[in-house]
Amino acid sequence: MMPLDFEELDFAQTRMGELILRRRSMPSLDNLEVYEVILGDAFLMSSLFTVVETALADLGLAALGKRKKIDVAVGGLGLGYTAVAALKNAEVQRLLVIEALEEVIGWHQRKIVPLGKTLCDDTRCRFVQGDFFALASDPSTGFDPGQPGRTFDAVLLDIDHTPSKLLDVSHANFYTVEGLQQLAAQLNPGGVFAMWSDDPPDEQFVGLLSSVFETVKPETVRFFNPLLERDSESSVYVARSAGG
Repeated sequence: MMPLDFEELDFAQTRMGELILRRRSMPSLDNLEVYEVILGDAFLMSSLFTVVETALADLGLAALGKRKKIDVAVGGLGLGYTAVAALKNAEVQRLLVIEALEEVIGWHQRKIVPLGKTLCDDTRCRFVQGDFFALASDPSTGFDPGQPGRTFDAVLLDIDHTPSKLLDVSHANFYTVEGLQQLAAQLNPGGVFAMWSDDPPDEQFVGLLSSVFETVKPETVRFFNPLLERDSESSVYVARSAGG
């Protein structure tokens, strides 16, 4: 086991349980500084593992092909790696990040997480505090309270662990034909929905996506896990709507 030194940077009691942001120094990795987020009993994310968060943006936006003035929505802010990866695409004109917990948005605005300054200083990026799944279920209002009915070229989702391992039972309706159709209605023609999952590709979920979207491609993303000293892998589902 690697020796660890923890520093709690923030603590909040939320409707979803205790939310903790902590920082650790890892001597076995040249004193690498690592940020971690814990919600209730769930270990949500770590800045030690960001390959898949970045791949979510890269794979999702690549599926759009050559397109100018890309409008993107990201479901789940976390430590900001998916949002920052999306902003590295020069064609992204607007990025809306939907985050349920105002405390997480506050970490970035207070710049107590590494990417807070990058996101807050980029005028293309805007945060919305809200329930992604509730907003996804009503295309007439949609994700942007300032522009009801706004549509997007890409929606990138990184909230639940997998389509069946949910952070909250209220998210379950999203992972149905009707829920995905409501999401698809908020995409521009040829738009892309991409989603992270901590498990290998689930054929049942691929079939579900295929009933709503024109093309679906599950991607396996591998990365080295220094804690386990071996490779780990996660999935990114990339679904593209018709048209465009």
